Amino acid sequence: MITRLVEDHAQALAGKGELPAFVYDLAALREHAAEVKAALSAPGAPEIFYAAKANPDAPILQALAPYVDGIEVASGGELAHVREALPDARLAFGGPGKTDDELCLALDLGVERIHVESPYELTRLADIAATSGREVDVLLRVNLAGDRSGVALAMSGPFGMDPNLIESCTGILENSPQVRLCGIHAHLASGLDASAMVAQSAEILAWGRAWLDRIGHTGPREFNLGGGMAVDYATPDTRFDWKQYGADVAALAEPGETLRIEPGRSISVYAGWYITEVLDVKKAHGQWYAVLRGGTIHIRTPVTKQHNHPHDVLTCNGNGPTVAGEPVTLVGQLCTQKDVFAREVPTDRIAVGDLVAFSMAGAYAWNISHHDFLMHPKPTFAYVGVKYALTNPRQLRQGFVVKSNRGKGLTEKSAHLFFSGAG
Repeated sequence: MITRLVEDHAQALAGKGELPAFVYDLAALREHAAEVKAALSAPGAPEIFYAAKANPDAPILQALAPYVDGIEVASGGELAHVREALPDARLAFGGPGKTDDELCLALDLGVERIHVESPYELTRLADIAATSGREVDVLLRVNLAGDRSGVALAMSGPFGMDPNLIESCTGILENSPQVRLCGIHAHLASGLDASAMVAQSAEILAWGRAWLDRIGHTGPREFNLGGGMAVDYATPDTRFDWKQYGADVAALAEPGETLRIEPGRSISVYAGWYITEVLDVKKAHGQWYAVLRGGTIHIRTPVTKQHNHPHDVLTCNGNGPTVAGEPVTLVGQLCTQKDVFAREVPTDRIAVGDLVAFSMAGAYAWNISHHDFLMHPKPTFAYVGVKYALTNPRQLRQGFVVKSNRGKGLTEKSAHLFFSGAG
């Protein structure tokens, strides 16, 4: 359901000819993040490290900062961007295939934990730390076998180390006093409800504790239990049960342990909308189509998830082609059959000039899309419910500047910022 604040700004953008647009409700984001933080407040409950890959926009990061314990990044680019946006944030650096330059950057920028993906990566990191005369704290990423049937995404294959390969790390650690082993990281699957997430967390903890005991690890231990909290695009009002998860996982913690999670989609997805307008309505071979400005070049989520993306039609009383009481397929402007937002969805009425607001566009939307295909204009970006302005020029370039070729030539223009108080 679109918020009133977002709908008002969608209409304003339409009136100025600045659609398509991503509109983010930062007040709604802060409210949701505060609820998640409160649900994980019991002793033993995990720390929250927001996964920047879900949506790394500077305003998103800054809105979340008071409600998370840190940020998880998965590339050197994300690392530099997040450190720029949040100079004092605690950072964890994960992801496969880290280069030497990225590992050096992680040490230079004060990353708190590096999640090591392989013995070779651990060896290179140890050499870099020794050469630079610095110490580094690591978690070893384990990839456990098990039944992952029914999950949205199983993180098997090249991610982390299986229990056989991880044994190779013990000798490297013994010969590398500059590398401190703090614990275990595991992200095994995505799309799990609270009960399944608790069961998976228990699986990770049981294996990790036993392995650390066997290699003689002493002192405080950390277990990063990953992310993957379920998000249901078919029923947007259905939310992950953070209260149940927080209470049940806290009960799993043992004295001297720090638990940590790295949710992304389940934090930011609900705060974003992709707003566009209907360009044409037509019937072909018995099927009605509404052609929308933009397309999955801007929001690739419907293609990657293979679903009908949730949306609201905002009637604007245009005088162009109209269809009422028929199923309609919503498509974009691309010259491909795959450019589909939603197929044969029941529609009371849709007409040329109406606006379509796709909800749940706050994560894995713009940032995973193939923006330059067919050279259509880039969308506008709007952040509503902003508490304060960003003034750092680099943040403005990274977070707010978009390109538009509406009108004459290709120009740069600042995306709209709406300052509406605390919200």
